[in-house]
Amino acid sequence: MVNIPKERKTYCKSKKCSKHTVHKVTQYKAGKASSFAQGKRRYDSKQMGYGGQTKPVFHKKAKTTKKITIRLECKDCKQKKQLVLKRCKKFELGEKKKNVDGPSY
Repeated sequence: MVNIPKERKTYCKSKKCSKHTVHKVTQYKAGKASSFAQGKRRYDSKQMGYGGQTKPVFHKKAKTTKKITIRLECKDCKQKKQLVLKRCKKFELGEKKKNVDGPSY
């Protein structure tokens, strides 16, 4: 499990900053796929008509995890950059640590 704080101090390379500043951390999420992209238009035209599936469908999935990408936004100049982390099964942003051995009185 990876737990990352919601703010992190890191280098901002914009012309305005060019120094270490506080960045807001969010998890990257891919946008909605466009139906007008060239690959999608080509695929759809190839699929039309008789003949079944024309391109290979991937079935041999080997990986159980995905690489986590975080999006860093500078609080001063709003410059955004992305940072790829290692693979992990569970990812949390700014969660409090859970006490494993129970309450201590």
